[in-house]
Amino acid sequence: MIKLAASEVAALDPYKFMATIGKRVIHPGGRASTQALLARARITPASRVLDVGCGVATTALEIADRFGAQVTAVDIAPLMLERAEANTRAANMDGRVTVRLGDICALPFADDSFDVVIAEAVTMFADRPRAASELARVCAPGGQVLATEFCWRTPPPPQARQVFLGQVCPGMVFDTIDDWVGIYSSAGLVNVETQTGPFEMMTPRGFLADEGPAHSLAIMTRVATRPANIRKMTWLMPRMAKAVPYLGYVLVASEKPRSVPAGSPRARSLQRELIRHGEPRQPAAATRGAELHAASI
Repeated sequence: MIKLAASEVAALDPYKFMATIGKRVIHPGGRASTQALLARARITPASRVLDVGCGVATTALEIADRFGAQVTAVDIAPLMLERAEANTRAANMDGRVTVRLGDICALPFADDSFDVVIAEAVTMFADRPRAASELARVCAPGGQVLATEFCWRTPPPPQARQVFLGQVCPGMVFDTIDDWVGIYSSAGLVNVETQTGPFEMMTPRGFLADEGPAHSLAIMTRVATRPANIRKMTWLMPRMAKAVPYLGYVLVASEKPRSVPAGSPRARSLQRELIRHGEPRQPAAATRGAELHAASI
């Protein structure tokens, strides 16, 4: 893997920095939130699974190994893709996990392509309604969309809010749990349920639980043996410590209906597409027309 220059390390966001030092679990709820998500997922060996914003492919590899399913893992960041591909090769999972470039707001897949669609700590960095609509679009009717997102478990003081959103993760916008339900419901998903938990990814207890003692030691050794990593960690940790007591994650579990309810946001979106494109000529457009017809019955 390519070694980054010191200036490049300093410019990394926390997610990418954690990937460069070898951390395998890089989302707010840590391994606990992934296990909660997988407990709700109806994955079988025959399932087509999409992991959006796969990071270093930790969850994708677990799904392939644990359930025997075929997993497509996508990320928009070349650094993450490089490490995801390396981890997939190291695990001898090339035949079960396919890693490729993908943007959550413009996924390179046809409608209804996957039985289970997963996004761990991704939607909050993008245009959230558009991202949720894309997750729903590529999910097959009757399939599931499951996501984890950041949330404030308790209202933070102004300094903690400013440090986290202004310095650690600039540009991130948090939504309330009700807002997240609204975003996924507006994407045409149903049976939307939520579950919350603490942010433990960067606490000592959470770090050890996620990585295990041996790998945690390897990560700390990698940090300690490079000055650029020491400087980055010294900058990051005090800022994270201000926000961690107030941070948490929310797990959103939802389903795509087997037909599109008349008057739903998805039905209205399909109707606008048909009006904009005129008479359907392509198979995809014909499919959308059939969906609308089914929705009106």
